[in-house]
Amino acid sequence: MSAPRLWPGAAYPLGATWDGKGVNFALFSANAERVELCLFDEEGERELERLELREHTDEVWHGYVPELGPGRLYGYRVYGPYRPQDGQRFNHHKLLLDPYAKALCGDLRWDDALFGYQRGHSAGDLSFDARDSAPFLPKCQVVDTAFDWGTDRPPSRPWEDTIIYELNVRGFTMQHRAVAPDERGTLAGLATPEVVSYIRDLGVSAIELLPIQGFLDEWSLVRLGLRNLWGYNPIAFFAPERRYLSSGRADEFRSMVRAFHEAGIESTVRYLGIEVDDALAIAEQVDV
Repeated sequence: MSAPRLWPGAAYPLGATWDGKGVNFALFSANAERVELCLFDEEGERELERLELREHTDEVWHGYVPELGPGRLYGYRVYGPYRPQDGQRFNHHKLLLDPYAKALCGDLRWDDALFGYQRGHSAGDLSFDARDSAPFLPKCQVVDTAFDWGTDRPPSRPWEDTIIYELNVRGFTMQHRAVAPDERGTLAGLATPEVVSYIRDLGVSAIELLPIQGFLDEWSLVRLGLRNLWGYNPIAFFAPERRYLSSGRADEFRSMVRAFHEAGIESTVRYLGIEVDDALAIAEQVDV
């Protein structure tokens, strides 16, 4: 008898967790009535399979898919009440990103199908839209979070001795002559030895990065042929923004953190105005 395609799995940790043999999926929803895990092809263009997560523990829907590994693209469809007047807007026609996704693949392409309601309808956002949003949405990606930190440790400098330098990854490195052209605007560029030395020689003891989480370009900017520079429109809090990764891998973030630690510099990442110390702690806790 063949093994079941979907095993019960565990409610913790949230997100998609690869253990070397398969992937555990866990999604919180207090009011959902049904949750489907959607698996996509390598390009994220074709939905290959839907697996219903039948296990439900403490408001977390979960399941384990054996023989699934890093690189697989996925999303969720969540069923439940559609009562906008009560704050309930479940619409299974809309593919949902995993709030705990550690990587995204593809870009958001603005289209009316992304909305749960019919734009321009007389009922406004109380209406219901049944178009599939999947073709226009980036897909979540399963990742291998292993990284060799070696003996690396955050400097843990006392607050009274801390001098913070705030910077934007792209803006700081795009025209830096010491940064390789293919690494400008990225975390790898920020970790260039000359860049790290320059920041250290300023007397800075900590850098604060403007948001590096996966974010979108607002429609108002896209219509003008522009893109979001500051990053204050995140859609994936635990996935690094792909345009900041020259390698496409989250290890680039970890390597940048390690390079600054070697120079005695701590890191802070800004989460919508909330600062989280140290970047190593972020890397250990949420694996980005």
